[in-house]
Amino acid sequence: MKRSKLKIPNSKGQILNAFLELPANQKPDFFAIFAHCFTCTSSLSAVKNISRTLTNYGFGVVRFDFTGLGKSEGEFHESHFSANVADLIAVSEYMNTNFEAPSLLVGHSLGGAAVLTAAAELTSVKAIATIGAPADVEHVTHLFSHGIHEVEQKGEVNVNIGGRPFKINKEFVDNFTKTDLPSIVKELRKPILILHSPIDTVVGIKNAEKIYHNAHHPKSFVTLDNADHLLTNPEDSKYAGNVIGAWVQRYFPKKSKVNLDSAQEQAVGHLNLIEDNFTTKIQTSNHSLIADEPASVGGDDFGPSPFDYLNAALIACTTMTLKMYANRKQWDLQEVFVYVTRVKKSSEELGITSEGINRHDHFTKKIKLVGDLDEKQRARLLEIAAKCPVHKTLENKAYFESSLID
Repeated sequence: MKRSKLKIPNSKGQILNAFLELPANQKPDFFAIFAHCFTCTSSLSAVKNISRTLTNYGFGVVRFDFTGLGKSEGEFHESHFSANVADLIAVSEYMNTNFEAPSLLVGHSLGGAAVLTAAAELTSVKAIATIGAPADVEHVTHLFSHGIHEVEQKGEVNVNIGGRPFKINKEFVDNFTKTDLPSIVKELRKPILILHSPIDTVVGIKNAEKIYHNAHHPKSFVTLDNADHLLTNPEDSKYAGNVIGAWVQRYFPKKSKVNLDSAQEQAVGHLNLIEDNFTTKIQTSNHSLIADEPASVGGDDFGPSPFDYLNAALIACTTMTLKMYANRKQWDLQEVFVYVTRVKKSSEELGITSEGINRHDHFTKKIKLVGDLDEKQRARLLEIAAKCPVHKTLENKAYFESSLID
């Protein structure tokens, strides 16, 4: 997974602070936008966890701070509901211009109401997911109701919301009564997933019931058992991300993967030095793999290293060979664990004499056998483990023929 920082201008020219989370291969199939909760920021752990979980399902996810919050420009009193919706549309337009139009909107709390409203205007959006969302926009006014009367008198006041000071004005207060969210949801003809905790004390579960009642099919509801409103338990936010990722697959067409041409060879690898660092795409006849180097040597760590794959090949070949042999002998082998480590050792360490070569590859292979096996059978399986094709290939001298092709 890779994160990029974005600076996105909203409709007023103010810069919104945003992050783009990408899948491990940096090649998203689709894009999504995450709208955070009222007075929160995109750095809330739940926002990050859900966004990063969705990258496992092939999404590139933009999480951003609404106007006047986090590191975005502007003042909080400008971050009324209509401004939130406008910010969402501005982010969508930016993505459409610079990457690809978003097809999934995810919103938490008031952000959920915002994505429902924005989805009615964005034709690119194919599905919406809400988390702990209110059924009407006015619901949040109770959070600053202690200052509403004073706003009527003074026009602008400081209020305390969730233990933090904010400045609000009459436009900010009045704006929360201008959006008829139930009517918008009734007119929306897009798949909706509603996630809500039955013990949410900030936005009660009845809100989920009302949204579900107003929405048209296809619509789905998933309860977030024992979760609080902010999903402060990481397991709750990761679960929500996995549910959204699995649910949305039903409404998104499977993108056909463009395979590398193997030129009639057994495998092919490709590294684009302009776009990538060390990340290499590998294609066999039926499978795609990603190889990379760890960050400690300048890589991005998007996949196993070449020697990780070498160890993996030895492990896989060993387990499969032992299975085939035990099946043929009808022995009670139930499970196999193979642990491999490769290091360089000197001739002196290995107790050998080798002209011209002092450093040698040394593989340590430890095998754990599970099953009703006697000592003779276990000893024989250890012998067979050394006869797997990859083990023998590594043990013997290999010959190479390299050439350049057009």
